[in-house]
Amino acid sequence: MLKYQDHKLAVAPMMDWTDRHCRFFHRQLTQRALLYTEMVVADAVIHGARERLLGFDETEHPVALQLGGSDAQKLAEAARIGEAFGYDEINLNVGCPSDRVQSGTFGACLMKVPDLVANCVAAMKAAVTIPVTVKCRIGVDEQDPEPALDALADGVFAAGADALWVHARKAWLEGLSPKENRDIPPLDYDRVYRLKARKSNKFIGINGGVQSLEEAARHLDHVDGAMLGRAAYHTPGILAGVDAAFYGGKAGTYDFAALIDTMADYAARHIEQGGRFGHVTRHMVGLFHGLPGARRFRQILSTDATKPGAGPDVLKAAFAAVDFDRVEKAA
Repeated sequence: MLKYQDHKLAVAPMMDWTDRHCRFFHRQLTQRALLYTEMVVADAVIHGARERLLGFDETEHPVALQLGGSDAQKLAEAARIGEAFGYDEINLNVGCPSDRVQSGTFGACLMKVPDLVANCVAAMKAAVTIPVTVKCRIGVDEQDPEPALDALADGVFAAGADALWVHARKAWLEGLSPKENRDIPPLDYDRVYRLKARKSNKFIGINGGVQSLEEAARHLDHVDGAMLGRAAYHTPGILAGVDAAFYGGKAGTYDFAALIDTMADYAARHIEQGGRFGHVTRHMVGLFHGLPGARRFRQILSTDATKPGAGPDVLKAAFAAVDFDRVEKAA
């Protein structure tokens, strides 16, 4: 069984992106990175279509379920359900700045009520045997990130949290859109480093603006884990280097042809179950970013894959457009 300290590299939970098809795809690129679901609201877990909301492929492990909410008992019940589904971790969202999050009193606005967050963590810890973690910002709105982040961290660790992942930006709930909140507030990695120095015996992971595995490795000189977000989604090919860079895996040329075969078979099964081909391939369009033929690969998946009746042959046609011979000659 993995120790939490083994989670040096994670792929961030991203709304509308890290669904089960995305996670299956990412898992083919890295066997070791910790994967996260999109945020799922506790009420939906309790009352909604659980298989649709929580179902995942066994190959996705290690995989964490991120919950949204602020009612301790509902979060505890949702955590129990998540554990029963087989998730390896339950994570509480204290960082999302979207409008629908604010209206539901969860996400980044919970930075203002660290005692409530601690109560939620304590209830979830009492309900499950798997790790319970928190993902937060360094502060919100006019908060001073020094006392704000310390108060949140002190509370959740006292309540038993196994790890704290920190997006190293403030969230501005007034005046910035959710999209703007991902870019405009300045990154303050040093604030997260200071938290780790103060909490030297606790797992502190960092998130926000990490663009490459090299950047992630530099962060690990200061914190325990690094989390890739948009870089992993828009240029997923970088995940193929994770196991060798962080987990002692064997370095070498990744077998992209085998990946395409695996994803084509996966997509075929999804279609047989009533799904659409585009549900799978929409996560793959950036796979060959920077390689000869990547633009054509992207075009085919963005157009042909969404047409009625599209199937695995479209993915294989797109792959055929990538010119690996030119890559090898250039090397």
